[in-house]
Amino acid sequence: MTHHRPEPDLLTVAARWADPAGWPVALRFDPAERWYARLAVGDDHEVWALSWLPGQGTDLHDHGGSAGAFRVVSGALTEETVAAGRLRPRLLSAGAGRRFGPRHVHQVTNRGPAPAVSVHVYRPALLRMTRYHLVDGRLRVAEVAEAGRSW
Repeated sequence: MTHHRPEPDLLTVAARWADPAGWPVALRFDPAERWYARLAVGDDHEVWALSWLPGQGTDLHDHGGSAGAFRVVSGALTEETVAAGRLRPRLLSAGAGRRFGPRHVHQVTNRGPAPAVSVHVYRPALLRMTRYHLVDGRLRVAEVAEAGRSW
């Protein structure tokens, strides 16, 4: 009889990486673009750190079929998802997090006055991301970015 180890909960994995003092790279903030760095690669997942100065954010995007989770380490981020043809915002403060499935589409922005830091976990590792535009209440593909290119 084989014992299958249960997959770790991705939000729990993100919480383990919540202290930048334990990261293999130094946390940075870049006024020109969002800073990000891969912190770890496991058998079935990878962990990324991102920093967000006020006003920095992503386009609407998916995660190329990967499920995931992210946790806000400091500051606050606004996640917007599409529901009924509109963007619906949700504010996530330090310590808050969220899990998402392989078909999740969202955009994340630092709308607050202070810098923010977050940790993101993806299973499996990211291979591509698709960016979208919301046009007349419908998602339209804008671009598909392969791994290794700027997210």
